[in-house]
Amino acid sequence: MTAQKLALAALFISLSAIGGMIKIPLGIASIALDSMPALVAVLFFSAPLAGTIAAFGHLISALFGGMPLGPFHLIIAFEMWAVVWLFAILHSAGKRWLKWPAFIVGNGMVAAVPFYFLLSPAFFYASVPGLVIAASINAGVAALLMPYVLRVRGGLLHAS
Repeated sequence: MTAQKLALAALFISLSAIGGMIKIPLGIASIALDSMPALVAVLFFSAPLAGTIAAFGHLISALFGGMPLGPFHLIIAFEMWAVVWLFAILHSAGKRWLKWPAFIVGNGMVAAVPFYFLLSPAFFYASVPGLVIAASINAGVAALLMPYVLRVRGGLLHAS
């Protein structure tokens, strides 16, 4: 990895941290705009690195929220990695429309399934609506930003 790529990855993790401070009041303290920068990062990075940005973004967001789920946030960070990895794979494969519902369903529903068994069915049913809304907001903001980021990226590539 070049120094430029490392700096850009650090920038996206920092943007995830800032997004993690923007909490969405949906019942769970760690729901925030932390995954949106990782979705935009797929324009620059491979699937594993974009997923890593999402995982770090979630952990930082959870720290800002007081780690309400304790060590379960490590599971969520892995899930975030996997969901953004899938999103990046779909993006790279040209599945431009499929990547959005895959992210929303993966982040909003599938990622909550382990907590049905680890915590309780009530936690699962209470958290899924908020998670789907938060995933939709993260995806919507990323979808709005991506065309502008592509233009900037294109300008930067032509300038160098």
